[in-house]
Amino acid sequence: MSDSQRLIPCSDAVRQLWEYLDHAVSPQDQEKIDRHLSFCRRCCGELEFAKELRAFLASQEADELPPHVKDRLERFMTGL
Repeated sequence: MSDSQRLIPCSDAVRQLWEYLDHAVSPQDQEKIDRHLSFCRRCCGELEFAKELRAFLASQEADELPPHVKDRLERFMTGL
């Protein structure tokens, strides 16, 4: 199996999610993350959360994070 075909662990996928969303990862890393997300439900959940958080932060509507978003963000940050 070549390096580009190897599966990456969840920690690597989650660590690169923001860059992945910004399309700021190499094509090889993009492929690895895509492959990981194709089977890992946990990381898909983290990706969806990151998308929701980005959308929320981009909006000018709210002054403070909703409690459920803040709790999940804190759990995410302590898990890194």
